[in-house]
Amino acid sequence: MCGGIAAYKAVEVCRRLVDAGAHVAPVMTPAATRFVGPLTLSALASEPARHSLWESATDPIPHTRLGQAADLVVVAPATARLLGAYAAGISDSLLTATLLATRAPVLVCPAMHTEMWEHPAVQDNLATLRRRGVALVQPATGRLAGGDSGAGRLAEPADIVAAAIALLDERGARPLVGRRVLVTAGGTREPIDPVRYLGNRSSGKQGHALADVAADRGADVILVTTTERDGPPGAEVVRVDTAAEMADAVLSRLEVADVVIMAAAVADFRPAQVAGGKLKKEAGIPEVVLEPTLDILAEVGRRRRGSQVVVGFAAETAAGEALRAAAEDKLRRKGLDLVVANDVSAPAVGFGHDTNAVLILSADEPALEVPLSDKRVVAGAVLDLVASRLSRHDPAVARTAVAHTAVAHTAVAHTAEEERP
Repeated sequence: MCGGIAAYKAVEVCRRLVDAGAHVAPVMTPAATRFVGPLTLSALASEPARHSLWESATDPIPHTRLGQAADLVVVAPATARLLGAYAAGISDSLLTATLLATRAPVLVCPAMHTEMWEHPAVQDNLATLRRRGVALVQPATGRLAGGDSGAGRLAEPADIVAAAIALLDERGARPLVGRRVLVTAGGTREPIDPVRYLGNRSSGKQGHALADVAADRGADVILVTTTERDGPPGAEVVRVDTAAEMADAVLSRLEVADVVIMAAAVADFRPAQVAGGKLKKEAGIPEVVLEPTLDILAEVGRRRRGSQVVVGFAAETAAGEALRAAAEDKLRRKGLDLVVANDVSAPAVGFGHDTNAVLILSADEPALEVPLSDKRVVAGAVLDLVASRLSRHDPAVARTAVAHTAVAHTAVAHTAEEERP
């Protein structure tokens, strides 16, 4: 991060990179600390922010360590001063020293006033850097500091992160590139009359986290959801309400999916008759007769192709061995590759929460416990195991799945919002 008013956007870039699964080591120029405090980045990143070559007696050559460890260096915002120093090979800060000490790809994201951006010296420095292989995220046109408007505005954080992920993908960092992943999310609503319905407490947060992380890892995502939340950019989003609608959406797309993750909470029963008008209490207590819905997960298991990976969820109100037994039973009965089980009666776990704690079982691998964590972390752990299974059919995936799977087995947790409550 360099010292410019656009430094506030770099905080969001940091957060998004961490959410996408990156280990982020922030490096600030001294001027950057005038715009954003190091503590802000330290709180969001994977390790404390650094801003001096001289601040640690235990790490006398921090630029070398940082440069050698990096898979990618993202400079956002990149000021005119930084571009000039980098092009000239001048090491006058921890950041420029790190840039000169790394052999990793470098992505610069310029931000400055229009007059500076268009200056021939700045453009010459950029041309020099690009000849050397430095990647560039072009600045946008829009509002600048001081009430001005024009070219030179820092690109949006989402665009910067997308460019970073694309560069990492060239180094094999996204194991789901070329794969189509179908995810279900949310709880179904089974109508009693035009006003009332039978439903459940699922928020869809875990399913949406799975869709987002799958997209971050390169997958083409199909998201079948009962919520109004946005899907990841580029995803096919299918909005449904009932179990029957979800069954139609899933089964009609089953053939094109490499992975099916049934994270939605689908009703087991629905009213056999739906009243045409609102039921009035003056008419007395109505008799609601229920009938079973289609077991979508079991049907997916029955129709699956040999190479497809199928993941089910099991939301239980049990812990320990009882939770494991219920998950093992579901895994076996429904012909799944993986089942993600959780105790939704535990604090901060499951429906409606941003966190989850799950037990992931498969028929042929050791169980994985993910302790209480953000639901994106749980999603990452599930998708690590999915990539590992895909690699058995495709050696190209195997080369990129190993690192992700190793991370998944170190810790971290999530929440499972069941496919069937």
